[in-house]
Amino acid sequence: MLFDELNSFKEDIYNSFKEEINNVAQIDIFFHHFNIEMFKKLVSESNGNYSKYIIMPTNLTGTASIIKTLPKQDVYILDQTNNGLNDFPSVHQSFSKDIYAALQKGKLLLSKYKKMILIFPGDKEPLGMVDGFTKFCNDAAFENEIITGFEENTIHKGEVFIIPTDRHLVNVIEQAKRQDLIIGKDFGIISYNDTPLKKVVENGITTISTDFKVMGKTLAAMVLNSGKEQIENPSDLIIRNSL
Repeated sequence: MLFDELNSFKEDIYNSFKEEINNVAQIDIFFHHFNIEMFKKLVSESNGNYSKYIIMPTNLTGTASIIKTLPKQDVYILDQTNNGLNDFPSVHQSFSKDIYAALQKGKLLLSKYKKMILIFPGDKEPLGMVDGFTKFCNDAAFENEIITGFEENTIHKGEVFIIPTDRHLVNVIEQAKRQDLIIGKDFGIISYNDTPLKKVVENGITTISTDFKVMGKTLAAMVLNSGKEQIENPSDLIIRNSL
C-alpha cells in the first residue's frame, strides 16, 4: 500500500482494509508525502516484490506513467483517480460531484449567507473541489471567492467558509473568537473529512465527508475477489451547528 500521508482518515482506511483482509495476506504500507521523486522511488523498489499494489496517486503530476510500470493486473487505485488511470480498478472519491451534491443538500441553510469562500491551498487538495464549488455557485448565483490560505483574515458577517484543511479550520475558529463572532449565526463553516472531534468542537462542525471505513472495506473485498470495477465511494453533507 502506497499512501500519501498518515492522518486519521488514512488510518481509518487502513484499519478497515486490514480487518476485512482478515490475516489472509501480509500488508506493507509506505508514504510518498506528495513528493513525486519519492513516489517514483517507492514504486520502482516495490516492483516485483508484491502480489498486489494499492496506490494513492493524489494530485501529483506524472504518476500514471510510473504506475504503468507495475503489472497492470495487480494494481488498484485508491482515493483519487484521473483520466490517465482509467484502465485500473479503483475505489475513489468523485470530488467535483460530491461537493456539488453536498452544497445542494445544504442549499436552504446556505441561503441565509451572502458569500461562500473556499479555502484552497492547492498543493494537496483535489482540483475537483474547485470545479464542483464553482459549478454550484454559478448555478445558484451565489457570490463566491477562492483563497489559498487563511491566517488572520477578517471574517465578515454573512460569509460561509468551506475548509478542506484542519489547520485553516483552527485559524478560522480562532479569528472568529478574536472578532466575537458566533459560528452558525454570524458566519458559517463547512469542514472537509469528518472526525469524532468535529462532532463536539464549537458545538459541532458541519462536514463534507466520504466514508473512509467503507472505502477500506470495499477495497479489500475488491482485492480478495480480484474485482476490476471503478467504484465511487459514498460521500455526504453531515449537518451540525456550524451551518
